[in-house]
Parts: sequence; structure tokens; C-alpha cells
Amino acid sequence: MKTHPITKNIDVFQNTIVLDARTGKDAKQNYLEKHIKGARFIDLDKDLAEIGENAAFGGRHPLPAPEKFTETLSNLGIAENSHIVVYDDKNGSNAAARAWWMLRSFGFENVQVLDGGIQAAEKNNMEFSSGEEVFEKAPLIKKENWDLPVSNLEEVENELKSNSSTVIDVRDAYRYRGESEPIDLVAGHIPGAINIPFSENLDENGLFLSPEILKEKYIQLLQNKPETLIIHCGSGVTACHTILALAHAGFKIPNLYVGSWSEWSRREGKEVAKEL
Repeated sequence: MKTHPITKNIDVFQNTIVLDARTGKDAKQNYLEKHIKGARFIDLDKDLAEIGENAAFGGRHPLPAPEKFTETLSNLGIAENSHIVVYDDKNGSNAAARAWWMLRSFGFENVQVLDGGIQAAEKNNMEFSSGEEVFEKAPLIKKENWDLPVSNLEEVENELKSNSSTVIDVRDAYRYRGESEPIDLVAGHIPGAINIPFSENLDENGLFLSPEILKEKYIQLLQNKPETLIIHCGSGVTACHTILALAHAGFKIPNLYVGSWSEWSRREGKEVAKEL
């Protein structure tokens, strides 16, 4: 039986594996100093992406080749029957949701994101540990393709021109409007994309809204718009937060535009829209 994508607790089954997906230059050190007991560190840049030389082709966090991710899973001790819980320190919006998406796309049914992340774990007095965790590698999983739907730049452009898909930009509103851009080279958004910031998936405590509230919210926001959804952000990481929220609410998992704004804004000849 497939588990719900959001969990408030870590139920330690025999085959449960916890992943710490915190990011930043001190992420590994922070992990070594303190992490949920038994958690294994997964690196956004090395394990959940395969960063290329030119972000104009693939964006800042392209997906790794499936055969490379297979090796990552083996090194983390993740087997085909593993129940996986992943957390970060940014309400799931950083790399936890990206790890969830990749694992689901790799065929894993029992993958969950810890609601509220490490902060909620601390508040709920979960057991913590430090240093490296000791575990055995798992057999390699044979997988050649990602199962969940993705869209490339050309598909996004064509879908917008034909008005056959709704493209959702989940970045903060000021970035979408083009007021400033703290990460990528150009401020603005893909012409025709609508803005629903990922933060709107959360309540005032940084926890996911209930499935019922999220469902009603997105039904209202998307009424009279094309049914097919393509989700993007800056580099295909935070977009997974909204995909997770939609799955949480019971919607069909939409397409992920992995290259996102980091690819579009760098690709020569692509229009940039602003709302200033």
C-alpha cells in the first residue's frame, strides 16, 4: 500500500531509511553535528543533480542520469522495498521535495517528506545523533528512465503558445515580477506562466496545509485554465515542493520543468516577461 507523501512522524519499520537533505555550504558539517538518529546524508548538488558546464542547457540542477542515481541509492543502502522518509530545514522546499520526486519517479511507492523538517523533529523531541551513520550498501536497482512526467524548454514554449498547458512558476512573487533576482542572471518570468509561490502551500507555522484546503485552493486558482500542469521554479528543486503539495491534495502528479528559470533565462533568444 502506497503511503501518504507527507508525514508528521517517523515510524521506524524494519526497512525505514531516513534521509537528511539539508543544503548549503555547511550542510554536511551540520549533519555531522546533529541529525535525526539513523539519518543518512544526501547531497543536492552531488546526489540529486548532475550539474553541467552551461546552465542554459539543463538549468542549475539537471537530473542525474538514472544509472548514476542507482549508484547513489546503493551507496545509501536503499533497496527496492525501502520505506523512505526525507527531511530538510526549509519546510521541504529545499531538497527534501526534490528527493521525494526523484524517488517516486524511480518507482518507490513508500516515500514521505517529514512535515516541518528538522525544526519539527526538534520540537517533537525526536531522537538525534551526531557523526557518520554506519550501514550496508544495497544491491543496485535496475532503472533506465524516470517514471514521472517532465517537460523540456521546447515543450514548455510550445504548450504556452498553443495554450494547452498551465505553466506555474513557484518562485517568490518579487522574483516572478522581475523586481530583483538573487540567484539567476536575469529577473522576470517565462511569458505566459502564472505565479503561485510555493510558500502558499504552507500555514503560518511552516507546515503543509491540509489536503482539503490545498485542494480547494488550487481548484480556485486554476479554474478556467488548461488542465495539464507544468511546474517550475529557479532550478527544478523548489518546484517539487508544489508537486508534493498537489500530490498531498490528491491531484495527479503534474509535469516538472527541470531546467526552470535558470535555463530559460540563459537561453539565447527567449523572451523575458516582467510585471513592474
